[in-house]
Amino acid sequence: MGYAFTRDDVAYLGSAAATAALTETGTLALTPATLLKDLGQLRRTHGDHAAALVETVRLRRRAAAKLIDAGEWLFTDDALQQATPSAVARHRATRLAGRTVHDVTCSIGAELAALAETCPAVIGSDLDDIRLAMAAHNLRPAGPGSPPSRNVLLAKADALVPCSVAEVVIADPARRADGRRTHDPAKLQPPLPDLLAAYAGRDLAVKCAPGLDFDKLAWDGEVEVVSLDGGVREACLWTPGLAESGVSRRASVLSSAGDSWTITDAEPDDIPEQAPGEWIIDPDGAVVRAGLVRHYAAKHGLWQLDPRIAYLTGDTVPDGVRGFRILDRLDFREKPLRAELHRRDCGPLEILTRGVDIDPDALRARIKPRGAQPYTLVITRIGRTATVFLCATP
Repeated sequence: MGYAFTRDDVAYLGSAAATAALTETGTLALTPATLLKDLGQLRRTHGDHAAALVETVRLRRRAAAKLIDAGEWLFTDDALQQATPSAVARHRATRLAGRTVHDVTCSIGAELAALAETCPAVIGSDLDDIRLAMAAHNLRPAGPGSPPSRNVLLAKADALVPCSVAEVVIADPARRADGRRTHDPAKLQPPLPDLLAAYAGRDLAVKCAPGLDFDKLAWDGEVEVVSLDGGVREACLWTPGLAESGVSRRASVLSSAGDSWTITDAEPDDIPEQAPGEWIIDPDGAVVRAGLVRHYAAKHGLWQLDPRIAYLTGDTVPDGVRGFRILDRLDFREKPLRAELHRRDCGPLEILTRGVDIDPDALRARIKPRGAQPYTLVITRIGRTATVFLCATP
C-alpha cells in the first residue's frame, strides 16, 4: 500500500530544507536489494524524515514515464496509480479550453495541471487532506512555499455535494471496490449513479475504466476511449452538452511523439465482405473498445476477416499501425501446423489470438520452434472454423 504520508511529511518535503535531502536520496539505488541499507543510511542523517524521502524519490522515478514535468512533485502510491497521464490530461484540457472547470476528485493535481494551461479558472477539490496538500505543492509555479497557479483554487469538499458554479465538472471515481478493480459503475467511489444525480443538468465529464460495458450503461452523451502509445488508458463519459453533435462513440489515439488522431461513429462504416487481402491489421485498442472497427476500416480501405472479429485485412497498411503480411492460411489443426512451422525453420514465434480459446504460451510450448526464421501466427475464427494465418513478423 505504500508509505502513509502525514501533513508534517508534506510540509517538510515541500520546504527548501528538503531539497538537498531529496537530491542525496536520489543518488541511492533504492532497489529491493539495497532498500534496508539505503534507509539506514538516510536515518543516520535525516532521522524520522528518511522513510518519506525514500518513498518520494521512488514514486518520482515511477512517475517519470507517466507525468510530464513532474520531477519535483509529491505523490502517494495510490494517487500515482490513478493519476491521469499528462498526454491524456492535456488532450481532455484541449477539449475544455476556455471554460471554467471544477475537478471534484482532484487528488494530487495531475488533471489540474493540464487544465490550468487552457482554462481561465480551475477548481480542484478532494476530501483527502494529504492529497490536497500535495496538489498545492505540485501546482506551484515557483519555488518551495509558493502558492498554486493563480487560476487554480483548491478546496476540501465532498465530490457528491456541489459547491461551485463552474461550467464543467470533471470526476475520476476510484475504480476499486473491496480491494479489487471493478467495472460496475455503481461500485465506483463515488458511484457513477450518485455523481449523475448530484450534477443533473450540468456539463459533466467522468473518467472511468475502458472495460465498462458501454452498451449496458446506455450513456446518452459521448463515450470516448483513449489510448496512449498503443495502450488503452481510460474511457471518458461526456454528457450531451460536451459531446460533439451526432457523436456517441469516439476513439482517441494519442502518441507521446505528438502524432495523434481520433475517429467517431459519425463517420462512414460501409465496408465490403470479401476474401482476406495481403495483410492483417490489428486496430488500436481504443478503436476496438469504442466499437469503431468498421468505421476505421472504411476510413482506410480495409475490411474484416469476419464480421464478429476485430481483425481487419486489406492490401495496404495504414500509417502507424502494425500489419502482418499473410504467407499462408490453414485450418487450426495442431499437428499439421507444427510440422509446417518446423518445415519453414520457424524460430521466434509470435502468436496472436482473437475469438478462439487458445493459450498462446501453451501452444508455443507444444510447437517447440527451434529454427531461425521468425513468424507470427494470427489465430481467429472465420465463421465457425478456427483459422490460422501464417504471417511474416513485422
